[in-house]
Amino acid sequence: AWAAALAYSVQLYFDFSGYSDMAIGLGLMFGLKLPDNFNSPYKSAGIIDFWRRWHMSLGLWVRDYIYIPLGGSREGDIKRTRNVILSMLFTGLWHGLGWTFILWGMLHGVMLAVNHQWRRLGLRLPAVIAWGITFGCVVLCWVIFRATSISEGINILSSMFNAKSIFSRHNLFIMRDAAYIVLALVMTLLCPNT
Repeated sequence: AWAAALAYSVQLYFDFSGYSDMAIGLGLMFGLKLPDNFNSPYKSAGIIDFWRRWHMSLGLWVRDYIYIPLGGSREGDIKRTRNVILSMLFTGLWHGLGWTFILWGMLHGVMLAVNHQWRRLGLRLPAVIAWGITFGCVVLCWVIFRATSISEGINILSSMFNAKSIFSRHNLFIMRDAAYIVLALVMTLLCPNT
């Protein structure tokens, strides 16, 4: 389950990065300067930063046409939290009309609200820990995003945290393959232009 979740995270990263680069390149071929839409989001040390780097055009659209019309952050913390969660619920629905997408959007909305409160309180974590938490949360949410149903997503997540199954003899070979995936991801993070 961990190997699959990490592999899917890497697949999405390269898919979206490649599509964004192709769109920008094709635009330049026709004399159009398209804005960046992807900026190394897996380097983020917070979910707020992740969403400033991942699918930037969708994020700006949701901010301008959903979040700000709802009141944005002008009406206090409680309404800002509501607005963030509703905006991310819309983002989930934008990806598809399914409960998994709604749950994925809600989870990201809650994580954004927590990250905003964390910043408001002036709390800080060491960068590597903040990155690990952010990346871990994003990977876990990708499981829900990819699952065909919420129950399937929960089953996969529960197998990811079942110590007995993680250390079974069969899974030791899978863990080796997961190490290759992590190595590819680390190399990706170290490359400045991906």
